Amino acid sequence: MLSSLKDLFDAIRPPAAAESQAAQRRQLQLATAVLLVEVMRAEAEIGEAERRTAVAALHTQFGLADDEVQRLLELATRTSDGASDYFSFTSRINDGFDMAHKLQIVEHMWRVAYADGRLDAAENHVMRRIADLLYIPQGAYVNAKLRAREAVGGG
Repeated sequence: MLSSLKDLFDAIRPPAAAESQAAQRRQLQLATAVLLVEVMRAEAEIGEAERRTAVAALHTQFGLADDEVQRLLELATRTSDGASDYFSFTSRINDGFDMAHKLQIVEHMWRVAYADGRLDAAENHVMRRIADLLYIPQGAYVNAKLRAREAVGGG
């Protein structure tokens, strides 16, 4: 009797764990997308170059299909509308990703900031705040910025 109950619980438990992992993965994707949207919104107008760069970043980071990226960006935009700070997003990223992965995200954010060929003071401010919340060391932050600027042809 006990063995059959244990077997039953074991059969039930793995899908819940898999669903939990999938939910966590979706939350990390959303948190990353919200931060990209925040960089796009730092300027008064969101340009097509910034949007294309954010789409490319989400493709690269998560290997999502085009329609999944579009839905994720729409959800991120709505989520960003209701957000009062960056902490809930950066804390999720801090819990879910190692430093190397967080640096990739920061570099993608810099690419979005530089996508229109210039860096606005508001974009720089948003980047600094988010990098601080992600505990990115200053040297790594500067290197990510330089790599992104070079990648988009800014220098």
